[in-house]
Amino acid sequence: MITHRSYTVEPWAVRETALNLDVLAQSESVFALSNGHVGWRGNLDEGEPHGLPGSYLNGVHEVHPLPYAEAGYGYPESGQTVINVTNGKILRLLVDDEPFDLRYGRLVAHERVLDLRRGVLERTCEWTSPAGSTVRVRSTRLVSLTQRAVAAVAYEVEAVGSRSRVVIQSELVANEQLPGSDGDPRAAVALESPLEQEDAFAAGSRLRLVHRTRRSGLRVAVAADHTVTGPERTTTRSESDRDVARLTVTSVLEPGQTLRVEKLVAHGWSGTRSLPAMADQVDAALAAAAHDGWQGLLDDQRAHLDDFWARADVEVDGDEEIQQAVRFALFHVLQAGARAEQRAIPAKGLTGSGYDGHAFWDTEMFVLPVLTHTAPGAVAEALRWRYNTLDEARERAAQLGLGGAAFPWRTIAGPEGSAYWPAGTAAFHVNADIADAVVRYVEATGDTAFEREVGVELLVETARLWRSLGHHDHRGVFHIDGVTGPDEYSAVADDNTYTNLMARANLLAAADAVERHPRRAEQLGVDEEESAAWRDAAEAMFLPYNHELGVHEQHAGFTRYQRWDFAGTRPDQYPLLLNFPYFDLYRKQVVKQADLVLAMYTCGAHFDDEQVARNFAYYEPLTVRDSSLSACCQAVIAAQAGHLRLAYHYTAEAALMDLADLEHNTRDGLHIASLAGTWMALVAGFGGMRRDGGGLRFAPRLPERLRRLAFNLQFRDRRLRVEIHADKASYTLLAGPPLTFDHHGEPVTVGTDDPAVRAIPRAPIRPTPAQPPHRAPHGG
Repeated sequence: MITHRSYTVEPWAVRETALNLDVLAQSESVFALSNGHVGWRGNLDEGEPHGLPGSYLNGVHEVHPLPYAEAGYGYPESGQTVINVTNGKILRLLVDDEPFDLRYGRLVAHERVLDLRRGVLERTCEWTSPAGSTVRVRSTRLVSLTQRAVAAVAYEVEAVGSRSRVVIQSELVANEQLPGSDGDPRAAVALESPLEQEDAFAAGSRLRLVHRTRRSGLRVAVAADHTVTGPERTTTRSESDRDVARLTVTSVLEPGQTLRVEKLVAHGWSGTRSLPAMADQVDAALAAAAHDGWQGLLDDQRAHLDDFWARADVEVDGDEEIQQAVRFALFHVLQAGARAEQRAIPAKGLTGSGYDGHAFWDTEMFVLPVLTHTAPGAVAEALRWRYNTLDEARERAAQLGLGGAAFPWRTIAGPEGSAYWPAGTAAFHVNADIADAVVRYVEATGDTAFEREVGVELLVETARLWRSLGHHDHRGVFHIDGVTGPDEYSAVADDNTYTNLMARANLLAAADAVERHPRRAEQLGVDEEESAAWRDAAEAMFLPYNHELGVHEQHAGFTRYQRWDFAGTRPDQYPLLLNFPYFDLYRKQVVKQADLVLAMYTCGAHFDDEQVARNFAYYEPLTVRDSSLSACCQAVIAAQAGHLRLAYHYTAEAALMDLADLEHNTRDGLHIASLAGTWMALVAGFGGMRRDGGGLRFAPRLPERLRRLAFNLQFRDRRLRVEIHADKASYTLLAGPPLTFDHHGEPVTVGTDDPAVRAIPRAPIRPTPAQPPHRAPHGG
């Protein structure tokens, strides 16, 4: 879309200068607003035309049977799918009895702007009806980052040129009709009319609907209140039915006169609260919003984002598209987690129904690292959600005959939701990913209370899983067999290097944590013998290595597999998973997404510079990037290996994943992990930032296309600004006590009154590895 003539490139906004129905569904994802609890897709105010209607509440889902051709022990019996809850953003418009529908009449002008500093979606348009009446419509929409339950719209109609009779129908609508599935496994299961009506209320300017899901038993309440401003004799009337509550506003506008409706919408859900309690809850949220009023919501939104950008902004000189894209990415990552508050951060956030609204391991490994250094409170809440699902994870481990907790590959509410057993049963690395997020958060914040109350138990139960899943061989070497690593084209393999290294770190972190918190360890039944067994397993962990080739193996035996026939694979046969049987993929050297390359980023202490270079050169021609999670990882390691131009192209691919709709499925929602990966590619790639024994280190280098890169981050009650040029980097401590870190191996200490400037050594010169045919990065 960013290459479409109707979309402009600017540093603090995404602007659409004309309405394009051919990319309407994609634009609805791009223009989505959310706070992590409430999500509104960027549908047009009038409801139609639309690509995919979408109003979401984090955690609200319906369950459905998972069909199997052949049943098997341990297969999940039911899946979970996010549902489209009651839509409160609709304001239908009639002009002289003609529905305001942009597919008819004449659209004179239409512009939408997602303002990244103010956190609002603004729209202006001028339309002439088939009967010749012309109106100008302006609207501003927000989902509040400060009032968790609240979203709001200000909608204004102006008569142009002639007298017009105008009717605005402000609605709450449940059980909207959704488009059918296209068969893509990444899309959502379509559930027809998932909400059963329990209560409908309309009086004065107030509306309310309460529904309940049929199978999951979740009660959803949505209420709205309105402030109407218009000429004399403007009238209002309210009514409600089973799935609709409506306020109708009628007025006659002379040329230049306006009719304005400010609509506040409150949302709530619960699996336990009664119907009266839910009605009271949303009414109270409306009252709180009304107390601040429309302008108060706008002011609070701007203040919240001013604070966020002061902590999180990334400045890029030399590429305007990447500059726009990284701010777009940070804005949506913030939206995905800001007010999730002990709920998951789904793969699509609350921007669409792709992947059925499930959360995966990429939350912990891609999204939370960004939030750890920009909005750490959201990280603690996301990990508390994992903590709250420990009972389900323990039950899953017991079902699989294992100790500890086996967290799900994909889920909304905690139980495993994947019918694809090589992932839902064997992708155990998610447990170590969660442990890694715990350690990263505690190291970055020093939040020892969180570690004691939440972190220790997560580390202990995941360590118990690894100790029961793996085994010592006759030589005492520890193996973890039959697992699926990050690369889903290499399933159920022995000793996946990423999994083994992450499990090793998990085991050592658990042993260290119980030493720091002996009383908590006693409560969890951990004794010295158990923690010693964790350390023994970690120190004896097997890492497969091919000495003849001089490279680490993605998993044991991977390098002896036959290589995929890349030359015989047509461009239209990607992604491979939609065109070839998994059986063929599993037994060939072909990589869907960065796996061993990701291990070199997350567990870099186990690889020296020459190993990084050789490994990257070996795996690059095998990696087809049929996953949006790959480009950012390849960018980071390409930069580390000195391939700065290639790293730049991969950064561009990660950055433009949704703005350019590179995977042709942005219509289903944004790729939140790839958006987070934009920050990763810039900060960890060109900034060279890594964790280092509880501290930080930097090894910055810029590609020739970028003149300057600057970013802010939080670490241990400090705010650090890093500014990188071609030949030097400066480090400025904006707040907090002095900080010591490494710059290209040299210790640096910086205080608030003492910025540090250091020279950047030249990158090593190595041959740039090639990619598989037809799979060069989109940024290239």
